[in-house]
Amino acid sequence: MARPGYFFIDPQGVIREKFFEARYRERLSGNNVISKLFPELGEEVTNTVDAPHLKLNLEQSDSSASPGERITLTAEVQLPPDVHVYAPGTKGYKPISLLIDETPEVQLKPAVYPPSKILFLPAIKERVPVFEGTFRIRQDIQVPTAAAFSSTLPPDGKTLTISGKIEYQACDSKICFLPTSVPVEWKVQALPLDRQRAPEDIRHK
Repeated sequence: MARPGYFFIDPQGVIREKFFEARYRERLSGNNVISKLFPELGEEVTNTVDAPHLKLNLEQSDSSASPGERITLTAEVQLPPDVHVYAPGTKGYKPISLLIDETPEVQLKPAVYPPSKILFLPAIKERVPVFEGTFRIRQDIQVPTAAAFSSTLPPDGKTLTISGKIEYQACDSKICFLPTSVPVEWKVQALPLDRQRAPEDIRHK
């Protein structure tokens, strides 16, 4: 049984990354791999959300996927100068978090956050992990492989709505603003599997 995978090889012929799944039914799309290696190239902005104290762009690696395929949903956060939000694990403040609503139509992987920066707060003499500038929170989802789902897909597919929220508390050098929750949403077209066999003259003999 073939197991799909990808190698990323640099110009010197050195393998820098590899992407393989443990189960043959689960697979990354090409765009998904590119988005992991080069986030600024591999994803398209699908929506811009109005949010207090920051700009929020919603991106996704693919607009469609078949059962078993994984795609990446991304929330790109752009903070103004002198504004920060708290990273996961911060105590005493509301850290930023991407929370996707659970639904049987998609399988959720853990959200991935970038490395944080330690910020010293002179007023209270604390060091806390924060995010500043522009950063991305990524969430992989997978279209289910169960027959109960894939057998119900019409020939032109079905639109899946993935909704959730981003919670955070923004602060500048003088003020910590109230914690905020902003709704987010992505749409993915779930396509049926292509079960048509290859033409006979190009099949393996």
